[in-house]
Amino acid sequence: MRGVLFAFLGGAFITLQGVANARISQDIGIWQTATITQLTGFVMALLIFLFVRDGSLQMFKKVKPYYLVGGAFAAIIIFSNISAIHRIGVTLTISVVLIAQLGLTFVIDIKGWFGVGKQQMKLPQFIGIGMMVVGVIILGF
Repeated sequence: MRGVLFAFLGGAFITLQGVANARISQDIGIWQTATITQLTGFVMALLIFLFVRDGSLQMFKKVKPYYLVGGAFAAIIIFSNISAIHRIGVTLTISVVLIAQLGLTFVIDIKGWFGVGKQQMKLPQFIGIGMMVVGVIILGF
């Protein structure tokens, strides 16, 4: 149940962040907004790390270097979301983002990338993705 709660909160805050970033970017620009977002996110994560203390900085040595660039993806995410929200609105942007996430997670599960155990996708999963795509097409037009 906690996993579902965290997923719900994550989804809600992604949407709130996208809307706030789109509004801020109208005043200062997209890359300036991305910079502020990354900086405030770093400060918040650092504060939580310092107070919660659920890990050690020494653990970073165990992470493969190419996984450490994951945070850099956030700049692309922020730019893409802001640009999309300006052009197609919040609802359609988030809908397309969800489909992109599900599509890529299917590939990751099927291929077993990033050390994830390979999963077999069956017809119901493909039907579900197809229904979401049709829903977004209906929503967008």
